[in-house]
Amino acid sequence: MSESLPHNASRIKRALIEAGFEVFRTRNEEIVLAERPRENLIMDSGVRLRLAASLEVRVVLRAQKADFPNEEEARIFERVRKLADHVLAAGFAEVSTSVTRVADPGEPERTLDTFYEITYSKHVPLFDDAVLELKFAMGLEKRA
Repeated sequence: MSESLPHNASRIKRALIEAGFEVFRTRNEEIVLAERPRENLIMDSGVRLRLAASLEVRVVLRAQKADFPNEEEARIFERVRKLADHVLAAGFAEVSTSVTRVADPGEPERTLDTFYEITYSKHVPLFDDAVLELKFAMGLEKRA
């Protein structure tokens, strides 16, 4: 399938499954790929395909505050950016940062951890190009 696909999410989702990917969820114009750390566990891989004016592969890299409890926010983001060397070399660009608080489900005021995330993006013209970039992104270490 080397032609450009119309941005029809259900058609592209089927094509991704046929290409060997597992879909975690579809949100608006974004298909989130899944990873399976164990046979009975499915998780958000941090890899997405956005269906905008062009196809856009996104990968989210992160660090968790619990892994670096004594470090400042800026230093934690530096760790994530260091992890991104391969991503930048592959033509991706940083598009956003976020700090996400993980609340205790039993006590919402209590914070269990905090994620420091940076999203990288690369626009691709064809679906086949997207598949190659998605495979690359799936193989990356995404946690500092």
